[in-house]
Amino acid sequence: MDKLQPFEKDFYRGSTVEVARRLIGQYLCRESEQGTVYGSIVETEAYLSSNDPACHASVGRTGRNTTMFGPAGRAYVYLIYGLYYCFNVVTGPESEGEAVLVRAIEPAGGLGLMKKRRGPSCSPANLASGPGKLCHAFAIDKSLDGHELQKKPLYIAENKNATRYNRIKATPRIGISVAQDRLLRFVVPGNKYLSRREPIG
Repeated sequence: MDKLQPFEKDFYRGSTVEVARRLIGQYLCRESEQGTVYGSIVETEAYLSSNDPACHASVGRTGRNTTMFGPAGRAYVYLIYGLYYCFNVVTGPESEGEAVLVRAIEPAGGLGLMKKRRGPSCSPANLASGPGKLCHAFAIDKSLDGHELQKKPLYIAENKNATRYNRIKATPRIGISVAQDRLLRFVVPGNKYLSRREPIG
């Protein structure tokens, strides 16, 4: 774990769709006093500033979404249904308001701590198989909104074995009520840790 180092800001530059694909297979890492948890990102969704009513920034800058308008490579964390946090990576040019939602993680380290947070009966495949579950397992909350992902305790690092995730499938986004037809969700097809399983074909 000591060898894992955060990506620099250049990693987050480029189009939001490119970054959403680039994140697949890389490690999301969270350090805390309780210990460290990390795992491979296996599902992302891109949210765009232009012609995308599902994007939070489509309504303009608000108290909730202001982090989206900042520089790329920061965490955008928000609460849904008053219960669950969602973790996003800010992308695109500053002031445009784009981000990538990280939807699911394949756990790789700190599984005992994840299970302690999620509950002893939670199966490995269900520890971080959805945005809210992920944030619970990784102890991500609003206090990390705006955090620079080039720094600890929350960061994204290179997975030396990321080539095993090179097959990426684009699908419609899920859990939204508008712009559902756009192929802006990216998954490792057949991966058992997805928030919703996808056929291999």
